[in-house]
Amino acid sequence: MRAATGPPTYAAAVTVPREQPDSPPLFRAALDALAAVVPRHEVIVEEGPAPQRLARHAVTLTADVVVDDIELGTGRFVLLHEPDGHETWDGSFRIVTFIRAGVDPEMAADPFASAVGWSWLTDALAAHGCPATMLGGTVTRVSSESFGELDERPAEAHLEIRASWTPPMLPAGRLADHFAAWVETLCQACGLAPLPPGVTPIPSQHRRG
Repeated sequence: MRAATGPPTYAAAVTVPREQPDSPPLFRAALDALAAVVPRHEVIVEEGPAPQRLARHAVTLTADVVVDDIELGTGRFVLLHEPDGHETWDGSFRIVTFIRAGVDPEMAADPFASAVGWSWLTDALAAHGCPATMLGGTVTRVSSESFGELDERPAEAHLEIRASWTPPMLPAGRLADHFAAWVETLCQACGLAPLPPGVTPIPSQHRRG
């Protein structure tokens, strides 16, 4: 997997709607928690279209990892909320995520690559103190080679991580930890070096959305 170079820099906090029509207080508190997350500068976050039929209340955040004007990966974080709970969620919130990152063809060919990709997510959730029930997902390795008139193109490979889980009944503010854990997973999939111990992202003037 390629590793990004250069010292880590940082971005402004995520911008999401503070209110949505008929949003209950718990969902508004969740939106405020997501808005308070400060990602690394390489991670550009903006709001995307929310799914209309999966839950009564929902918000979608998309994230692109960009280093030196090169997009290393992209992802989607969807927070669903049913105030009265959902029988298949085992809770009133559900998180649905997707990550797609470019990797070296050698890694895509490694039979353990999928297990490693899944461990990035579970380790990040554990590191951020995020218990998750009904956790499930898939990790897919995608490789492509060009032939004929396109045979000069280099081989390409991607790792795709799809996962969903239910956060337990905790203060809505703890959903920020789940989002931060997902962003960390995205960064790791893209080969970004982890931040040094004790370094906390600080806001800058860079903002998108």
